Amino acid sequence: MTVATAPAGTGLRDTITVTDLVKRYKGAELNAVDGISFSVHEGELFALLGPNGAGKTTTISILTTTLAPTSGTAIIGGHDLRDPSAVRSAVGIIFQKPSLDLNLTAEENVRLHAILYGLFPYRPFFALMPIGYRERVRELSAILGIEKEMFKPVKTFSGGMKRKLEIVRSLMHRPRVLFLDEPTSGLDAASRRALWDYLREVRAETKATVFLTTHYLDEAEDADRICILDKGAIVVEGSPARVKADLTHEYLVVDAADRDALRNELTAKDITFKESPLFELPLEGRAAHALLRSIDTPLTTVCTVAPSLEDAYIKVLARS
Repeated sequence: MTVATAPAGTGLRDTITVTDLVKRYKGAELNAVDGISFSVHEGELFALLGPNGAGKTTTISILTTTLAPTSGTAIIGGHDLRDPSAVRSAVGIIFQKPSLDLNLTAEENVRLHAILYGLFPYRPFFALMPIGYRERVRELSAILGIEKEMFKPVKTFSGGMKRKLEIVRSLMHRPRVLFLDEPTSGLDAASRRALWDYLREVRAETKATVFLTTHYLDEAEDADRICILDKGAIVVEGSPARVKADLTHEYLVVDAADRDALRNELTAKDITFKESPLFELPLEGRAAHALLRSIDTPLTTVCTVAPSLEDAYIKVLARS
């Protein structure tokens, strides 16, 4: 099956196309995933967001063929979900829950993965594996900071180290589509940064598509597009900038030694403000310096606040 195409005029191909996807668990009154449709363009970083129970993990489980949909269709990397083997060959997956063999060493876990994906023939020892495999293991383990632990048993690893190993394993076969389900959960700040720096390089070099679910909304700030689920349905979709612009507004924060004078002036000049406890003045498309010039009361505090994706996300869920 050929890769689906994006709408005419975009010049982009869709690596993921989801149409009317539904998942209802046996005995449930409501759908866990309720007829959602979206597409992800080649090379995009796409973030699927939502509170616990919104349907994120169910969606990503269906798209990675570990869970069958009740109805609907999806094409992943040019392959229909009805051909799970083909889909799996095109994707890399970092699951929310660990899926490592604790009785093997870290390198043996990676080697098993590489052999199952048909990347390299089986060899009983690391030193006998092809040089390309050995270099790839060293490169990825160094990026995640576990190169010295690769030949130790996984059962001796901390939770964060296991997460790093799963990331190494998922990137071994250079997947066309990389599914990341809470990938940095349990990682320290330095490892989170190293991982995202590497993923940016991968996307730039290979045009790999990254499909992300995360509770760290700062990770979604750099996404090309986001999709917010609530109760199994899409409530917002678009670029982070567009979502923030539609739901939040930039505002000016000011204060004065004579707060009564400032309050009276703002009221007299019909300037909208909220006192909490400093004075917040919505810019509403106005330039900050123009608004400041209209205020005569001497100010002791002046700063401009641009709302974050987290601010918009909270508003979306409150509205939903």
